[in-house]
Amino acid sequence: MGWLWIALAVVVGLALLLRWRRPVWYWLSFGVVLAVLRVRWRFASVMEACHLTTPAPRWRRTLARLLGRETPRQQVPVMLWIKPTRVGLRLRLRMRPGQDAFEFAAASDRLRHSFAVHQVTSREIKPGVVELALTGYDVLKRVQMPATTDRGMLKIPIAMVEDGSVHYRDYREVPHSVTVGATQSGKSVTQRTVIRELAAQPVALVGIDCKKIELGPFARRFSALADNPDDARELLEALVDRMEGIYDLIRREQRISADTPEGEIAANIWDLPEALRPVPVVITIDEIAELALSTKKNDPRRDRIVTALVRLAQLGRAAGMFLDLYGQRFGSELGDGITMLRAQLTGRMVHRVNDVTTAKMAFGDISPHAVFAATQIPNNRRGMAVVGYSTGEWVRVRAPHTSMRQAVAACNRYAHLAPDIPELARFRPLTDLAPVEAPAVVEAA
Repeated sequence: MGWLWIALAVVVGLALLLRWRRPVWYWLSFGVVLAVLRVRWRFASVMEACHLTTPAPRWRRTLARLLGRETPRQQVPVMLWIKPTRVGLRLRLRMRPGQDAFEFAAASDRLRHSFAVHQVTSREIKPGVVELALTGYDVLKRVQMPATTDRGMLKIPIAMVEDGSVHYRDYREVPHSVTVGATQSGKSVTQRTVIRELAAQPVALVGIDCKKIELGPFARRFSALADNPDDARELLEALVDRMEGIYDLIRREQRISADTPEGEIAANIWDLPEALRPVPVVITIDEIAELALSTKKNDPRRDRIVTALVRLAQLGRAAGMFLDLYGQRFGSELGDGITMLRAQLTGRMVHRVNDVTTAKMAFGDISPHAVFAATQIPNNRRGMAVVGYSTGEWVRVRAPHTSMRQAVAACNRYAHLAPDIPELARFRPLTDLAPVEAPAVVEAA
C-alpha cells in the first residue's frame, strides 16, 4: 500500500513539474484526459448555468401537463463530437431551435470558468452548428510555433493565436498592413520575424529606415534600402515608376482577343508567363512618422512621399508590390493623406499602446472590443498584439522571439536570392555578394 502512495506522489509531482516547465507535454499527457472527462461530466449543467438551453417542445410540455407529470427539463445543445488538439479541445455543437451563435460567443467567459480552461472562443461552422475552441493553457506565455506550418509563396507564419492556431501573413490575400505599438512593445520582434521568413522566398525586399539601425543589418538580403527622407522619396517614386511599367507590360500581355478563354486573360503579374513575370516586391517602412511628419506647413518632399505611398497602396497589389508599415502612431496628426493611406491598409496589428486613441486609429472602424483588448496588453508580454479583420473579427496573437542575430543570419544565408532590380539599382546596399538578375519589365516583341 505504501508503494501505491509513493507512485501516486511521483505521478502528481511529475504532472506539476510538466505543467510548470512544459505545458504542452502536460496537456498531451495529463491535461487532455482530465479536460475531456470534465467536459463530458459537466456539459449539461454548464449549458444550463450559462443559459444556453431552450425549453422542451410544446407537445412534451402539454403531454406532461395532461398526464400530471413533472415538467420536462430544458434542452441542451447536442454535442456532435469532441476532438483533442495540441493545445486544447474542439467541441462541435448543434444548436437548438431559437439559439444563435452570438449566445455562445457572449457566454465564452462563463464557459471558460465552468470548464476550468484558459480560453474559450466560438465560431459558427454552418447554420445550426457552432464550434467551441477550448484552450487548455496560456499558449502565448511561451510561444512555441508548430514544427510544420502552411507556408507558400508570399504566405508566412508570423505568430501564434491565443486558441493555438497559427497566424499567417498572406500578402496575396492581404496585400498591405500597418503595425502599431509603443516603444518596447515588440514591433521590432514582429518585423524581424517577417523579414526572416521572407528571406527564404524569391521576392525582393525593399526597406526604408530613417532611424538607420533597424533594417541596416539585413542589407545583404535587401534589393534597395533608404535611410533618410530624401532617399526615401526618390525610392518610393522609383517604385511607382516600376509599378507603372509593370501595368504597361500586363496591358500588352492581357490576351483579350475573342478566342482567348476568360481564365487566361491577364489582370495581374500572376497571370503573366513566368518568363515575363516581374519579381514581387515587399516594402518595409520602419517608422512611418519619420516620413509623414514635417516641421514645415507645406513641405513638398513630405507631400510627394505620402502621394507615392497612397498610389502604391491603391495600385500596387496587381503589380506585385506590398506594403508593411510600422509606427508608434498612425493618425491624422501626421498630416494630409494619412487617413486616405490608412484606409488602403487591410491588415491591422496593434501591440501594447499607451493610450486608447492609438488603438482607435487602427481598430476604430473594426471593433470596439479590439480597441479595449489592445489597451489591456501587459508590459511583460513583448510581441503580443491584437489583429483585426475587416469583417469585425479580432484575435490576440504573439510572435515568437526572433533575435536580431537570428534574422541577420537568415538574411545572410539567403543573400543570393536578393534580385537586382534595374529601376532600384542606385538604392542597392553595398555588399560583397553578387546579386541575382531578376526578370525586368521589358518591352513586348
